[in-house]
Amino acid sequence: MSNNAKFGPGGNSDSFRAAGFRSTLQAPGFVKELGLDAYEYEAGNGITGSDEMFLAVGRKAREHGIKMSFHAPYFISLSSVEKEKRDNSIGYIRRSAEVSALLGAETMVVHCGSCAKISRETAMSYARETLTGVAQMMSDNGFKTIVGIETMGKVNQLGTLDEVLELCTISKHFAPVVDFGHLNARERGFFFGSDDYKYVFDRISQKLGASYAENLHCHFSKIMYTDMGEKKHLTFDDDIYGPNFEPLAEAMVSLGVSPTIICESAGTQSDDAVIMKMTYEREKIRQK
Repeated sequence: MSNNAKFGPGGNSDSFRAAGFRSTLQAPGFVKELGLDAYEYEAGNGITGSDEMFLAVGRKAREHGIKMSFHAPYFISLSSVEKEKRDNSIGYIRRSAEVSALLGAETMVVHCGSCAKISRETAMSYARETLTGVAQMMSDNGFKTIVGIETMGKVNQLGTLDEVLELCTISKHFAPVVDFGHLNARERGFFFGSDDYKYVFDRISQKLGASYAENLHCHFSKIMYTDMGEKKHLTFDDDIYGPNFEPLAEAMVSLGVSPTIICESAGTQSDDAVIMKMTYEREKIRQK
């Protein structure tokens, strides 16, 4: 298996704007110039662009050889206690699938939802029901984009690694999106050495199959946390909260996996994605 992991930012960094760029149409060219090869279109606060704009961004990504992904709105909730909100979430995911197709995005990232007012078992039951509807909707419409179910950073959110993997068994339309910063935050420190990262890839392989681990879509950033988990995203300058990327690079090269890693640092996502790619390339040389 060849190592060809991909790296890129989630959304547009401060350096993108500092360079004089304003339109996301310019983002694929910008990340290509940095030596990166992936870009995640962020629509966490809602989908506001036109179909023509999404098509144009997708064309630019293909032109520059950039792998696209899409982050669906944060207000999607697979586990809401209100059935209307769960049903509406299927509609939001449908629109996200339409946009992903226009962008040429292979993965659209979806949050699970909260379990603050209900048991985790009840939240999982609601999420299974919602995702069963999502799988049917995806099949009925012929959507090819993978629905990436993301691990979450707050203790009162649905989205532990095992919960996400269980939900992904519902349909081939689903795959895990591992946010290493989220997992580290919800455990108040989890990733310290390469074996901690290898555990995640091994667990995915055991539960879903080796191809899911080999081609994992990931998020990475350092995240401040409290006893309740995630508080806020940081930059790679942080030396308190972590996690650190170097042991992940070591694990990736050792295992021979080829994930796509989207950096979600606070404003420095493009810059820190470059650091990750350089670290990874050095690790490949070291392990030869």
